[in-house]
Amino acid sequence: MKDDPSVQRRKFLEYAGCLSAAAVSSFAEPGLAKSPQNVAYASAISAQPADPEHPLSLHPDNPHYFLFRGKPLVLIAATEHYGSVVNRRFNFMKYLKDAAAKKLTVTRTFLLFRELQGARNPCSPVKPDSPDYIAPWPRTGPGKAMDGEPIYDLDQWNPEYFERLHQFLTAASQLGIVVELTVFSNTYADGVWALNPLRAQNNKQKVGNVEWQEYTSLRNPELLARQEAYARKIIQETCNYDNIYYEICNEPGGGEPGHVTPADVDAWQQKMAGILRHELASHNRHHLIFGQNAFRYAPSFQQSFDDSFAGSMLDAVNVHPLPNLVYRNKTYELGNFMSKELQLEQFRAFFLATASANKPSISDEDNCASIYRDDDGWTIHRKRAWMAVMCGAHYDYIDFSITTGSEAGTKESRAKIRSWMQLLSAFIHSVDFIHARPDSAFLTNTPDHLVAGTLAVPGSDYIVYLADARELTDPSAGQPIGGMVSLTLPSGEYHAALFSPVTGMYSPPLRIQGRRQVAVELLPFEHDIVLRIRRV
Repeated sequence: MKDDPSVQRRKFLEYAGCLSAAAVSSFAEPGLAKSPQNVAYASAISAQPADPEHPLSLHPDNPHYFLFRGKPLVLIAATEHYGSVVNRRFNFMKYLKDAAAKKLTVTRTFLLFRELQGARNPCSPVKPDSPDYIAPWPRTGPGKAMDGEPIYDLDQWNPEYFERLHQFLTAASQLGIVVELTVFSNTYADGVWALNPLRAQNNKQKVGNVEWQEYTSLRNPELLARQEAYARKIIQETCNYDNIYYEICNEPGGGEPGHVTPADVDAWQQKMAGILRHELASHNRHHLIFGQNAFRYAPSFQQSFDDSFAGSMLDAVNVHPLPNLVYRNKTYELGNFMSKELQLEQFRAFFLATASANKPSISDEDNCASIYRDDDGWTIHRKRAWMAVMCGAHYDYIDFSITTGSEAGTKESRAKIRSWMQLLSAFIHSVDFIHARPDSAFLTNTPDHLVAGTLAVPGSDYIVYLADARELTDPSAGQPIGGMVSLTLPSGEYHAALFSPVTGMYSPPLRIQGRRQVAVELLPFEHDIVLRIRRV
């Protein structure tokens, strides 16, 4: 016998009040566990054979998303700091197995860049000690590089590097994980440039006698020729994997006084994109190219994304959430680096704006609070991840609990941020997101302090993600929020249920009727909650 409406409402409200206190993380509630899309996603991706002639591509029915092995895909990750291949001591099998178990769909890995060690993050996997760094070229000597190890011979390729690269990509393919291959990177400073094999003091051929700012430019023909040879070699070695795409350059930038401009850096990126595409075409391959146009260093940091979304250089756009991002003459503040700033309203506004473009938008390498391995930092990233996905974007966050020797994170991070990302991935893959759009027209009222991300499959599935937007500097941040959510739905009967981004549990459903304004009462909850309304 079905509950009468008053009993249904009581159960719904009781569940709304206890979501934050629930201690069990579970997919056992019917709404998520038995979703046909979720079951298909969970089993089909890794079970499908690799098909290099049909690699990851833009979805033909919705270019904001991807098609991978016959299934629509959202890129979601709590990833390590890119050292899977270049760090000899990093156990990437352990990392990949945990990522697959957490339903994380993508990982980034740097193919050349090596980061300078520092006190704030001394143990990132892409900061190996010099003897543990593996490059595309062997260290043969004679003589020492700037890090004290033998110099590189750029006339040879390093078998150990490419064997490890193939092992990594094969394992990721078998587990159904997509890999971003980051070909180049900004070098940022002279101390980082000192670690690069393509600096003149580090290689036998004395290639790369330039300052670090000119590394990503066309100014030195000898350096450019070696960059081209390396880029072509990467394509030759990897283009038979279907679970990859290429990023031209991580965080390209220019405009330091007396050095190359952002336009100069973009001319170099255009050259590299052409080389990558030409080499792919010569192997009859059609992999995607990701990236972003160069930012400006001076007189102050600024990055415009108009050319990234409108131009032909990129198939998808990686957005590193930072202050002073410009899109279509509007400036957005997406949070300062390592600041614990939530900036959820600005975050939503930016990704809603880019949703009007016909390219995927990826909130990539979100670093607003990643170094803070605590509930505050992890909750900030959970909120930003959900908001990005509810705006039709993708999300990649640096999980600093992933280190060499701790490749599956810590016990606490696995129970919290890594499980929370698993819940987000499972949830969005239970939605027909290919036919959904970020549409708030049906939502007419929300309680104070909440920012709403909405995703709707018109006439069938309406999702409202409600998150407390108060910053940690607000004394009331994190205190419970409750109140009325008002919405207007097309005619028909619907089931409304609450979903917890923390526990993965659905509430009992509440029956509601469309073709009128509907008010749903929420008892106080902490931080965030999802209201999902599906047509019966």
